[in-house]
Amino acid sequence: MQTSPTRNPWSWVPSLYFGQAIPYVVVMSLSVIMYKDMGISNTDIAFYTSLLYLPWVIKPLWSPLVDMVGTKRGWTVTLQLVLAASLGAVGATLHLPAFFMVSLGVMWIMAFSSATHDISADGFYMLGLRQQQQAAYVGVRSTFYRLATLAAQGPLVILAGWLATRLNDANQAWAIVFFVLAGLFFALFAWHHVVLPHPDADHKAAQGHDPFGEFVATFASFFRKRDIWLILGFILTFRLGESQLLKLVAPFLKDPIEKGGLGLSTADYGTAYGTVGIIALTIGGLFGGWLISRLGLKRCLWLMVFAVHLPDLVFVYLSAAQPTHFATICAFLAVEQFGYGFGFTALLMYMIMVSDGPYKTAHYSICTGLMALGMMVPGMWSGALQEMLGYRHFFVWTCLATIPAFAMAALVKIDPEFGKK
Repeated sequence: MQTSPTRNPWSWVPSLYFGQAIPYVVVMSLSVIMYKDMGISNTDIAFYTSLLYLPWVIKPLWSPLVDMVGTKRGWTVTLQLVLAASLGAVGATLHLPAFFMVSLGVMWIMAFSSATHDISADGFYMLGLRQQQQAAYVGVRSTFYRLATLAAQGPLVILAGWLATRLNDANQAWAIVFFVLAGLFFALFAWHHVVLPHPDADHKAAQGHDPFGEFVATFASFFRKRDIWLILGFILTFRLGESQLLKLVAPFLKDPIEKGGLGLSTADYGTAYGTVGIIALTIGGLFGGWLISRLGLKRCLWLMVFAVHLPDLVFVYLSAAQPTHFATICAFLAVEQFGYGFGFTALLMYMIMVSDGPYKTAHYSICTGLMALGMMVPGMWSGALQEMLGYRHFFVWTCLATIPAFAMAALVKIDPEFGKK
């Protein structure tokens, strides 16, 4: 057994975060496209898929168990096998009469497994890399996470659109896509079972400890952090605009012109958001990680806050002009994705900074749970709000909703040296 994290991080960091993203993307994004193809309303899509954020919101309640029982490596590999089975199970539900609610039920199981996998994988990342490596690879992990997001919304959506046309059956097309995802995730499970290192610090909890006492101490120590209200405000508001916009991007791009959308086919959506978007986001994410490792998080913060929020204006323009030229649509989506990939790196690194300490795994899960809460609640009302306002005014509102993030960025305190290589 390997006793120190000596494996090249490139052998496991990219695949670990590509795999971490897949079930999250399925329940949060791919489900939106799938249910839109199956005729579910924007209100129901936004409400029910936003509710699936709940496991990520409440995962801090069981995150101490991942610290106290077993190893982070063991949790990570086992849950990947469970997730592979869950993906296959979703595909098997899509021809049932009550497919909407039954598939949502399976996705709830997938969501809880995925949220727990996030705890173990993020904890393993911090155990398997030194702090300097964590800063250098944060761009890599965020890039491959988003690559999985866009690959699922790109090639797999194109495949779903092509199959739906060939088979004249959207349900069967999406069932095949989920079986493909199950096979891919099983391959990731097999790969990580072999290549993940065995860091010395990744050990089972000591015998004779007080689990309840540790549980209470974990939460108490987080909420006793200095400037905790600034920490909470920054994490909860950073994605306030995006949390509402994200649920309506696919419906907007796919709805016909007369309904205020852009009228893209399922395959065109996959090309625009999954091919052009992948290139732009990859460049943005890698550049963001590199810049933080050179300058530190503090010096990069404002640039990244502007970069992640200002591109929301792209959707104000697209909803007002409703361009029909496919290359123009792709170009604007590329701008938005580059800004997101670059700017979101700041939030990831900020949460790593806040989590540092003896309970880093549990504290990071608390941070991501707070981030999920900031995504879930606004997302739940976004569909009904869009149907009330129309796409154009809705996207104006999402831009206004980014203002609190700018205010919190002016208040948070960051060590000038944090994140430097």
